[in-house]
Parts: sequence; structure tokens; C-alpha cells
Amino acid sequence: MDEVTFKSDTVLSDVHLYTPNQRHLMVRLNSTGQPVFLSHFKLVWSQDSQIDSGTEGGNYRDVPTEETLAGTGSPGSPPGGSCSTEGFPLQASTDATGQEGAGAQLDEDGDLDVVRRPRAASDSEPAWCPRDKVHPVILTQGEDDILGDATQENSTYDIIRIEHTMATPLDDVGKQVWRGALFLADYILFHWDVFQGRTVLELGAGTGFTSIIAATVAHTVYCTDVGADLLAMCQRNVAFNSHLAASGGNVVKVRELDWLKDNLCTDPEVPFSWSEEDISDLYNHTTIMLAAEVFYDDDLTDALFETLFRLAHKMKNACTAILSVEKRLNFTLSHLDVTCEAYDHFYSSLHQLEKHRDGQLRFTVEPVEASFPQYLVYERIRQLELWKIFVEPVT
Repeated sequence: MDEVTFKSDTVLSDVHLYTPNQRHLMVRLNSTGQPVFLSHFKLVWSQDSQIDSGTEGGNYRDVPTEETLAGTGSPGSPPGGSCSTEGFPLQASTDATGQEGAGAQLDEDGDLDVVRRPRAASDSEPAWCPRDKVHPVILTQGEDDILGDATQENSTYDIIRIEHTMATPLDDVGKQVWRGALFLADYILFHWDVFQGRTVLELGAGTGFTSIIAATVAHTVYCTDVGADLLAMCQRNVAFNSHLAASGGNVVKVRELDWLKDNLCTDPEVPFSWSEEDISDLYNHTTIMLAAEVFYDDDLTDALFETLFRLAHKMKNACTAILSVEKRLNFTLSHLDVTCEAYDHFYSSLHQLEKHRDGQLRFTVEPVEASFPQYLVYERIRQLELWKIFVEPVT
């Protein structure tokens, strides 16, 4: 398998299509016959990795190299950890051989002949790898150790191992990792004190990436979604990264939460159902709700806001919902213009919730400035947004 095969209804996350210096290892087929890949996401533990928010393509200046991060217990170390970590050199390389005012080269027809500098074979570790297309590597039986060997090269606190699919139909996009999840993870890593010791609920968790990050500091994280196959994949990802939560005595619980149903599933015969103890803990202790990149379908957006509204009325404490969304621009024939219909519906729903008055709860909405550092390697574009919803009782 040299190239990803697309169908008419295929959706592919940019995180998987363009990942710098990344191997995507195909490890199995899921129950629906889709190839499942295992990717490693490296964390950059440094407060000096501050980037200019909203810069298209990301601004990776001032990201320290391995020497900068040497030592233990530094301010840039993982929350709650004292192990030394390795940096990831993300600085863009510059071509010192360029000359200003060089004469233009023309071909025999008089057209401009653009000469591209070939990639040097000796450049084994460039400062910044180009955005190459994905060429998945298929593992054969007996090659599982390759995953463990790759992880041993770095501190276990630097690597997030995630199983995911690629090029899925629209109804299976939760099985991919999306930029919004990495964006929200950056926010959690920077504002770790806000999450420390808390009980957190993630709605539409997908692969579980954001929940895994939250569990590095939160006491309990309820990682929820629907679909037995997706939840099983999510559970595997939690197990792959269990050491991150276990180091602080924290726990991630993968549970089914269907936005189209009013009640939580408590049938013990159903995988990932809720126990009475889970439900009691959820309603009595949850103070933070998360949702990342789940606003791509108007009906599902409505269902999420209805679920958020319903859960907020059952919570014993005031809580904050943090939502991550990417404003996707599309040209539509109906408008003959570039529009953001899914985002527009999300934005409208957000402010309808704020205007709602029922005499019990007050919902306050505010945007979050994207000025926090980037700890994960992805393209932080201007269209990524974070929104907070503060839920407080009416006094």
C-alpha cells in the first residue's frame, strides 16, 4: 500500500495526510474491515515553544533543541513529572546558498525555467522535514516489536501512541485524529492547573486523544462516544498510554454516551455501559466538559448542545464547557460563494444557548484567545477556534 485510496465519500484528516517525519504503521483491520494504523505523536515539553497564534502553517520559531531541554524537574517538564525529556527541533532550515539578483533561467521557448534544489542524500536529520504524503507501512506477523523499539528511543512521557483509521466515510470521522483535538490538547497542557484533580467529561472523544492528554492532570476523565468499534479503539489507545495517567493516580473511563438518547446506558450486558457508581460520580464531581472537532453536521451539532444543556442541569457543581472547532471554508453551488455552513450553525447554536433563560442555569459564552504555546506538531491555522461556556446556577 503505497498511497491512500480515496472513494467519493472519503474524508481524510490533514493530521494524517501530512505529518512531518512520521511513520504510519498499519497494525490490523477493525471489525468493519477498515485498516487501522498506529501513529506516534511527540510532545514538545518547553515553555519556550510559544508560537504566534493564528499564523497559518504555524510558527515554530524559538522551539528549543535537545540541549535546551536537558535536565530534570525543569519548568517545561510534564505536569506532575520530574523526568527529563527530549526536545523536537522544529526550526525551519534556511538556504544560505541563495543569491539575490540572480538572473532568470529561460527554456528554449522563453518560459521561466524554475530550478528546484534537490534534497541532499546526506541530509539525514534536516531541521524541519517537508510535508510529505503518507506512505503507510504494513506490519507483518511478528513485527509488533518495532512499535516498542521506536518508543524506547524517547522518554515515554514524550510520546502519545494512537490507533486510528484513515480516509473514512463521513460517519466514521471519529476514528481519525483531527487538528481541533491537538489544539484543545495544547490548551490543556498549558492550563494544566485548571484541570488538576478535576473530573472531566469529553463528548465525542473519537480516538480518545484529548481525554488521554487531560488524564495527565485530571483525576478522572470520562471519555465518551458511540459505536462499539470506535469505543474499542479508544479503549486500546487509553491502554497504550495508561502510564501517563497512572503516574499521578488518574484514570480514564471509556463509556458510551449517545447524544440522541436522553439517558445513559446502564445495561451491564452492553459494552462500555455506565455503572450507578459512574453516574453518581459524573453528576456529583464533573466541573469540566470537553468537545473537539464534532461540529461538522447540523443535526449532530444540535444534538450536542441539547446533550450539554441536559447534562448541565444534572450536574451538582457549576461547570465549564470548552469547545474546539475548525472553521472550514467550502465553495457551494447553492451560494456560488465560499461559505462555512457547519461553523455558522455552530456559532448560531452557541449564542442561542447563551440567550436561553429557564430560571435555573445561566450560560455565558466567550472565545478563547489562541495565544498559548504549541506542544504538539501540527499546522495551527487561523481557522482553529476555542470557545468556553460557563454554566452557573441563577441566584
